[in-house]
Amino acid sequence: MGTQHTYRVIVRGTFDGLSEDSRTRLLAEVDAHGLTAMQFTEEGSLTYDRTLKHFSYRLVVVSDAADGDEMAGALAEDRVETALEELGHGYKGLRSTVTDLDTMKINYKR
Repeated sequence: MGTQHTYRVIVRGTFDGLSEDSRTRLLAEVDAHGLTAMQFTEEGSLTYDRTLKHFSYRLVVVSDAADGDEMAGALAEDRVETALEELGHGYKGLRSTVTDLDTMKINYKR
């Protein structure tokens, strides 16, 4: 095992084929999944709005640096797929944006 890096990953997607039960549960919890819920966690933080069209998950992924951003994105998408399937929510079109926190350059104000 090589050096581990910490990645922040945003996985975006579209709800697809939601059942009436899924729609009801999502709408009942919409206020808990708005802009104030956005945070990066290992479990993932789901955000969406009342239209129930698009969603995003924010996750923290720790992965081998040699595997790169692609592996961190794939791991995050796998977690999101598992979470949505366990909740019974249909989805499509997952895509991820990955930031490697260990190589991120920070510009400090002088």
